[in-house]
Amino acid sequence: MGRLTVLALRAVLAVVLAGSVLVQALMVWALISGNDPEDGSLPLTPLRVFTILGLASAQVALVCVWRLVTMVRRGTVFSHTAFRYVDVVIGAIVAAALVWFAVTALNAPGQRDDPGVTVIMGGIGLAILGVALIVLVLRTLLAQAVARDVEATRMAAELDEVI
Repeated sequence: MGRLTVLALRAVLAVVLAGSVLVQALMVWALISGNDPEDGSLPLTPLRVFTILGLASAQVALVCVWRLVTMVRRGTVFSHTAFRYVDVVIGAIVAAALVWFAVTALNAPGQRDDPGVTVIMGGIGLAILGVALIVLVLRTLLAQAVARDVEATRMAAELDEVI
């Protein structure tokens, strides 16, 4: 991965992380203060809690992706250490999907006249779980690459002994 690509990805990750922390802090403040910063009505406490949890899961995934990008830049991504970060990313995506399903369930009673919204929200939750499955497939590819790297290192050592 090129230096410019790494810098661009890190810039995007930093902006998204900073934005999510700001939104999360505002949500926590609104939750603690008990008033709605938009119109002063009663707070939507469960939705705010789910938003805070959803943002936390996204932040965990962002930090892990940052660490993986660092490992790619250093050339150490084909190691067993990378699995820890990939596993956490998968867990964070699954947690985000569960939070989304909770929001969908919370929103469903208000959508009795238009159940299509609930169906669409459920479909989005399934799509989020699909992203977790894609990352799981990529984890399997990483495992195969690590195994090949270990094998190549072993064969290079054997070849050095012969020479």
